[in-house]
Amino acid sequence: MLRKAMPDVAGGYLRTVVLIRPCLLAAYWARPSPRAGYAPIVTPQEVGDCVRFALIDLVRDGALQVPIPDLVKVERPKSRDHGDYATNLPLTLAKAAGMPPSAIAELLAPRIAAAAGIASAEIAGPGFINIRLDSAAQGALAATIVEQGDQYGRLTMLAGQHVNVEFISANPTGPLHLGHTRWAAVGDALARVLQAAGAQVTTEFYINDRGVQMDRFGASVLAAATGNPVPEDGYHGGYILDLAARITGEQPALLQLPQSEQLPAFREAAYQQQLAQQQQVLAIFRTHFDVWTSERALHDSNAVEHGLVRLRSQGHVYIGDGATWLRTTDFGDDKDRVLLKGDGEYTYFASDTAYYVNKRERGFTICIYLLGADHHGYVNRLKALAACNGDNPDEVEVLIGQLVKITRGGEEVKLSKRAGTIVTLEELVEEVGVDAARYSLIRYPVDSPLTLDLEEITRRTNDNPVFYVQYAHARIASVLRNAADLGIDWRAAGLDPALLSHERENDLLGVLAEYPRVIATAAELREPHRIARYLEGVATAYHRFYDACRVLPRGDEPTTAEQIARLWLCAATRQVLANGLDLLGVSAPERM
Repeated sequence: MLRKAMPDVAGGYLRTVVLIRPCLLAAYWARPSPRAGYAPIVTPQEVGDCVRFALIDLVRDGALQVPIPDLVKVERPKSRDHGDYATNLPLTLAKAAGMPPSAIAELLAPRIAAAAGIASAEIAGPGFINIRLDSAAQGALAATIVEQGDQYGRLTMLAGQHVNVEFISANPTGPLHLGHTRWAAVGDALARVLQAAGAQVTTEFYINDRGVQMDRFGASVLAAATGNPVPEDGYHGGYILDLAARITGEQPALLQLPQSEQLPAFREAAYQQQLAQQQQVLAIFRTHFDVWTSERALHDSNAVEHGLVRLRSQGHVYIGDGATWLRTTDFGDDKDRVLLKGDGEYTYFASDTAYYVNKRERGFTICIYLLGADHHGYVNRLKALAACNGDNPDEVEVLIGQLVKITRGGEEVKLSKRAGTIVTLEELVEEVGVDAARYSLIRYPVDSPLTLDLEEITRRTNDNPVFYVQYAHARIASVLRNAADLGIDWRAAGLDPALLSHERENDLLGVLAEYPRVIATAAELREPHRIARYLEGVATAYHRFYDACRVLPRGDEPTTAEQIARLWLCAATRQVLANGLDLLGVSAPERM
């Protein structure tokens, strides 16, 4: 899989790296001349294509002797006085061409300027070309977005990739806490972004329902149900008392079982109750899992034995000190891993290997694991496991999420699952709502520690990012309702894109054009926070546009064609905001 470092997005949309589509070459050779109706250029992808096609023209005509690059970098200048886009392609080609960058720019600029939708291509400095779009070409994007609706921004760049995204994977021994909640938001958003980029995605929750922790959990609930002290190494949260009361209320016969049968019975009942509670709260949080895989079921189905056979066939399993080992040090792990202990008991890593082999046999080309801050050792371990299975370790990706803290009244709320003072996903949702919780948890890179101020993320002011973005959507919805109340049918009137020529209109159109590229970057780098930051840029550009450009007529004034065009632009902006919020699992309110 191609993974290239891509530049950060200043303000959400200033810098662009365009991945050129190879299939466009055939379309290029068959296309009519640029001034004979070739589709106008409106997006950064198309600007990049235009620059590349101009270079192909020069090479075909013998004016340049250079290889055709697969990547063309297109930048949106910080100052629009320098144009809508800029490229430094002449600078990057100078060495291969044996020519000064300025000479290459002089050859390239006229070819770029000849394309439909390009107003001008001007040489600026050594090796740079500033590109301006026709206002009509850029304005046409508003109609494109409205017509495509929720499909605008959807890509095919990851088509053919079958991606498994595993996240949370908590023990069913208690409520989901704040660390799980971060992955519930980010993992779900990442899956949505990958799907928007064209991948076939399966989200998966691995249920750690086997081992000593389950025994301690069962013993804790049993003790609470029978009025005995909870074991010192057990679970002491108030939820244990709640589980015990619920189980004895629904299944009083469990207390009449022989003592030897009570522990497994209460362990199973508590497990089912706690898992159901986790599933219920995740549904409320809008986090969907396609598959719930039980560790216990892997063992019961002989999948662990099957995985061991598979790894033996690859030649990386050996016997030492009475145990069965996987030689992961051959592939960068810090030590070999025990699969089967000397007493014949499988290790937890044996379950991991079986689960990985199971995923590969289900046809996943990419396996993504979202793990907590204390799981750094799993990165090399899982990649080495893939290599031991005969796979490319780059097809295993491990994202490590840093810790989350919340403050209330200036005081940090401590997290301790055993002590029963945890902040749960359910409590966070009750405190701030699903939208504020999801947006705030997704908005930051997962490899950075995060502190959430409960008062800030619920504040209904523009300095609260989730409110700021949702308010922009609601504001546009209000404008469109007001237009309908005035009898303005902007769809029927049609769009004259040339009328969208105001500086603020061009700024907003430029931001909207970036949306597919932002999805591509977020998917490629596995960083859904880029969607949130981009939406904040959209909201800012829209508010500036609305403050500078009158959209609706005053009083009895007639509606102008310019105002009709602006209503199209409003509708396009509303659509991009709605599409982006949907990728985050956040609602797009019509009223606020």
